[in-house]
Amino acid sequence: MQETRQNKIARLLQKELSLIFQQQTRATHGTMVSVTRTKISPDLSICTAYLSIFPSEKGEEILQNINASNKAIRYELGTRVRNQLRIVPELRFFIDDSLDYIEHIDELLKK
Repeated sequence: MQETRQNKIARLLQKELSLIFQQQTRATHGTMVSVTRTKISPDLSICTAYLSIFPSEKGEEILQNINASNKAIRYELGTRVRNQLRIVPELRFFIDDSLDYIEHIDELLKK
């Protein structure tokens, strides 16, 4: 039963985080940040979000900016989900490089 609740909360956080990043990246033209996957700990205190960043060359720089504004993102998330969650989980962000990996495999297969 706990697994179902974790999945529902992870989907909610993924949706809300993607909306937050969509609003923030509108100001910076030429970059796009999307949330590919979220995981939540069993005690609902830590949310791990995997981000796909385009262009991937700016990935580390954008991830550092996101980690620097972690408190502001968590506050914004808290205002959006305050009716659904009692405690807003701690956010951890990682780069999801699966698209780059797929692209690399496609290039190797074309050779």
